[in-house]
Amino acid sequence: MKTSIITGASDGIGAAAARQLKAKGHNVVLVGRSKSKTEAIARELNAPYHLVDYTRLADVKRLATELERYECIDVLANNAGGIMGERQMTEDGFEKTFQVNHLASFLLTMLLMKRLIASKAVVIQTSSIAANAFGRNFNIKDLNNERNYAPQTAYGYGKLENILFTRELDRRYREEGISAVAFHPGVVRSSFASDTTHFMRFLYHTPVKYLMTISPEKSARALTALIEGKPGVDWKLGEVYSKGKPMAVAFKDDGTVSRELWKKSEEFLKDVLS
Repeated sequence: MKTSIITGASDGIGAAAARQLKAKGHNVVLVGRSKSKTEAIARELNAPYHLVDYTRLADVKRLATELERYECIDVLANNAGGIMGERQMTEDGFEKTFQVNHLASFLLTMLLMKRLIASKAVVIQTSSIAANAFGRNFNIKDLNNERNYAPQTAYGYGKLENILFTRELDRRYREEGISAVAFHPGVVRSSFASDTTHFMRFLYHTPVKYLMTISPEKSARALTALIEGKPGVDWKLGEVYSKGKPMAVAFKDDGTVSRELWKKSEEFLKDVLS
């Protein structure tokens, strides 16, 4: 069976997808930020786990070293992310939303690339419809969100970056055997947005009878379907999906911005990648 590494696996759709895959006999490797939550899921599923703080790139590099011990990585599900409150810079010098939602998962993927190629892996990005709702005015020259910062806008940009990263990953590595795809999981009832007082916290935490949120279990089926599906047959490479169908992206890019994002991300991370 497949070995799937799932980040953001201590809660929400990450934990739900891990349960679903484990029930079907898959090997799952859990990655989470919260020690107590991640350990609890790991005990429940009798699965290996690793801890990481995406606000520290050195922590991501340490995680990659730990994950290299797995001889085969069939799936890397870059599911971790979040919306922040006031604009903050990480110790690495990047705006927190940008680092947590894009730069950290880009770094993890690049550090594991040799193993992913050898495994002919599927790389999945958990994006969001927020890419359309808030990402239309994305500015590749302002990745640290210095201009007119707002939590929802920075988050929308991060989720658009997940899509742009997926497209460029597909362009660069399809011939190497990598299968890249992104998806929108829906508005999921979970602890998402717990670290902010922004209105999106209330969107995710208000009782379901008042909002059209969906359960993590239902949303996780979209992730498990991508993991269990056959790339190029059950889903198109380089696409972003919503409700099982390709999702139109409001931000129009002929590939120029995707390539520029990749280039800038490599530049930002040159010391960590060396």
